[in-house]
This record gives sequence, C-alpha cells and structure tokens, in this order.
Amino acid sequence: PMKPSNFLAVLWDYFLMTVGSVIFCMAWTSIIIPTGLTSGGLTGLCTIIEYATNGVVPMGIPYWIMNIGLLVIGFLSLGRAFGIKTIYVIVLTSVLFNVLPEFESLKYYGFVENDEKLLAALIGAAMEAIGLGLVLLRGGSSGGTDIIAMIINKYWPVSPGKVYIYTDIFIIASLMFIPDKTLIDVVYAYIIMLGFSYGIDLVLLGNKSSVQILVFSSKYELIADHIINDVHRGVTALQSVGWYSQKESKVLLIVSRKYQMNEVIREIKSIDPKAFVSVSSAMSVYGEGFEDVKTGFKKVQKNKVEEVEL
Repeated sequence: PMKPSNFLAVLWDYFLMTVGSVIFCMAWTSIIIPTGLTSGGLTGLCTIIEYATNGVVPMGIPYWIMNIGLLVIGFLSLGRAFGIKTIYVIVLTSVLFNVLPEFESLKYYGFVENDEKLLAALIGAAMEAIGLGLVLLRGGSSGGTDIIAMIINKYWPVSPGKVYIYTDIFIIASLMFIPDKTLIDVVYAYIIMLGFSYGIDLVLLGNKSSVQILVFSSKYELIADHIINDVHRGVTALQSVGWYSQKESKVLLIVSRKYQMNEVIREIKSIDPKAFVSVSSAMSVYGEGFEDVKTGFKKVQKNKVEEVEL
C-alpha cells in the first residue's frame, strides 16, 4: 500500500499539473485566440485550422483528434516511454480546449479593442510558460510535438530541439496561407514562440540557474579564502601562465547560483578592484549543493544484468 506521505505528494503533483494545464489552456482560449494570434506547436497548428475554417472547426476538436493519434503512434513506437502523468495532462488539456471556449466571460477582447496585439502576445506567452512550466516541473507533458520529437529521435539522429524549431517555423509560416492573415501576424506568432521559450526556461530553472565565474587576480589566495570562509562557495584554483608576461599564477573557478553572482563579484572586487572576472552561464551543474544526477547504472549479479535507477 502507498504511504500517506507518498499519496499526498502524488496528489500535490496532480493538483499543480491541473492548475498548470488550466493556465496553459486559458492563455490560448482567453488571450491568444480572441486576439487572432497563434504560435508554434500542435496548439498553434490547431489554432490555424480554426482560423482557416472561420471557426467552423474549433481548435479543441483537431487538438483532441491529433493527440489521440499521436498517443497511439507513440505507444506503438516508444512502448512505455509515456507516463500516466503525460496521458493525464493530454486528456485534461484536450477537454479544457473544448470546454473553456464555451465561457465567453473568460475571453478578454480588450487587446483587440485597443489594438494591443503586442501586449497580448507577451501576456499570452507568459501564461503559456507558467502553465506548461508547472506541468513539466511535476513530471508531466502536454504531448503534441513532444511525441513527434521523441519518435523522430528514436529512428533518426535528430535532436528534439531541432524538431521543435523546424516544426514551429513550418507551423507559424503556414499562417501566411490564410487570406485574412498578414506578415505582422506571423511576426506576432514568432514573438509568442520566443517569449514562451524564454519564459519556460525561467520557470523551469528559476533559482536553479547557475553561473561559472573565472577570476584572474594576483590576490587569488585572499579571494579564495574569503569566498570559501565568508561567502560559503567552493573555489578551485587552476594553474595558469600569462603568455605575455610568462608568469605563473592561479585562476579561480567558482560555480554559484545565478542569484548569488552579484554578491560573489562584489566580494571579489572588494579585495582586488583590478581583478579580471569572466562570467558564463552553466547549463547544468551536478554535485553537492546543486542538482543530483538522475541516471541509471547496470548492476551485475549472478550473470544477470539489471537496470537500477538512482
């Protein structure tokens, strides 16, 4: 039997995925579609179908049909790669896209009346990012182009990122074939796509974003001691040679959370105002004080290989 604590954790996951799905769907049904805008992904494609049929085919119908088709193809191609959470989110969003448009009070036409499509695009992208970000943080997925990317990546050496880019570019560009849409509508669609991409990175990474700091200073010993003892960040001293002066020295390597970056640099400059500091983003940092590595290893026992998940 499931422990009460585990049950509450699962319940919390599904609650947040439900909230995220509602926010994600409302971004489309309350702002993006009433404003006549669209974006990439399966949702964008279904929205374009609605525009092309002058609303005769609401986007919720092809969204439901295509996701069911993709789920079937995905199961046949990928087997158990899909989790229950992903199926739950796909079914829920499919239902929401058919139900939410029935509530006129949830649609905001103020952006159209005041000709503020740019603001609508930005707010729609932000809501999309927050909603889908909550879903992804709890281990779910909205399906759509995610499934297409997984299938293609299994049979051909094409990264999922490239699949997303190519499909989004193609879907948004197809907006030009609709008579009452213009180039400016395509531009707004790309704005939503870029805003969503940037926003979801903020939601998923948040305070987990990390930076790598390189410090070049003749006072590296003082700086290293201060960072370790007072700022409480780890420091690695790398052997270096100044090619112009041919003098040996040490370069300090510091990895910290992005929100701590200014504090670290401020402390470095307080010791050596002339210190040369280089900062670069770190995509992923694994180890003590950062993220745990989520992978598997093969355990050999009695000539039998077992997959053990860490």
